[in-house]
Amino acid sequence: MSEPFDPSRSLTALEQDSTVIAVIEMSQSSWLVAAVIPGVERQPLKKLDADEEALLKLLHRWRNEANRAGRQIKRIVVAYEAGRDGFWLARWLRRRDVEAYVVHPTSVAVSREHRRVKTDRLDTELLKRAFLGWLRGERRHCSMAAIPTVAEEDARRPNRERENLVGERTRVVNQMKAILARFGIRTFQPTLRKAEEKLEGLRTAEGTPLPENTRAELRRHLARLRVVREQIHAIEQERLRKLAAAPAGDKGPHAMVRLIGRVLGVGVETADMLVNEILSRHLRDRRAVARYAGLTGSPDESGRRRRERGLARAGSARVRCGMIQLAWRFLRFQRNSALAQWFHERTTDGRRNTRKTMIVALARKLLIALWRLVTTGEVPEGVVLRPAS
Repeated sequence: MSEPFDPSRSLTALEQDSTVIAVIEMSQSSWLVAAVIPGVERQPLKKLDADEEALLKLLHRWRNEANRAGRQIKRIVVAYEAGRDGFWLARWLRRRDVEAYVVHPTSVAVSREHRRVKTDRLDTELLKRAFLGWLRGERRHCSMAAIPTVAEEDARRPNRERENLVGERTRVVNQMKAILARFGIRTFQPTLRKAEEKLEGLRTAEGTPLPENTRAELRRHLARLRVVREQIHAIEQERLRKLAAAPAGDKGPHAMVRLIGRVLGVGVETADMLVNEILSRHLRDRRAVARYAGLTGSPDESGRRRRERGLARAGSARVRCGMIQLAWRFLRFQRNSALAQWFHERTTDGRRNTRKTMIVALARKLLIALWRLVTTGEVPEGVVLRPAS
């Protein structure tokens, strides 16, 4: 982003007498809009159909009410919680001179009663109080999400689609193996190229051919598996084509992917995921990088009690899972690096729990090292790089 942005507080001074403040509780079919209007004692609450034009007209109507009450309106600010609708509404409002923000839902404090009352009206009041505190520049009221451009959101789609397709491929393979296991067949590999040919010659443990309906179901599963594999291949080829077509002097995401891909043990898929999900974001420091991935601890301190409850898991599960997998792979391919030596020095007791704990610490250190690599060009100590292509 070109202008400074702090998700924990607003960097612009709030002039409440010249600012219309609105929050939206969004659902699939309707929006509930609450506002604070300068010069107007009531705090209106309006239910609308899910229509952006009607929302804009409502905001302008409230601005005119404030003008009639003798207030000169300079800003209209709107906030809503991140959810199913994503960021399109915030981008749409910003193009029409309305400041729009997207709130992290988990950052808004709620009542800790066992059965708290929850309605859309109460949710708007809660969101409005948190948003007002954020606009005043006070920390800990709520946290805002950085609003990505359409191009940034679109760049994340191939890796996420591939992840879904890989899950679908695994599901189909497991279904086929489960079907065959009921007939005592455990050696058939559905992922082989000649799987369809071998299917016809399969015999059950009793020596009889597979039943007709079972064989037809397996053929349909193989056809589905073939389509999924073709789609995965198409995504991978298109990614390689775009990387090859990127200009040599490019400093954007493609250059970051090529740079991280040079690290021995890191593939194109992992590099693409890390760049588009976290490394291309404008994060403040190494603590923000680790926090975004959810690789930080969650201490529990009260009085004399001091304990650690494990990972906070408040960040991106996709990045966290990918980094822990990469950390194990890093130990195999970068054995002489300083990070691998650091891990081995702290796991000499051979206990499994120690290794599980320290691999998370290694994943955090490795993520920060890769962030420094793409932002400052600092190569981690002892890490082997492939030759530049």
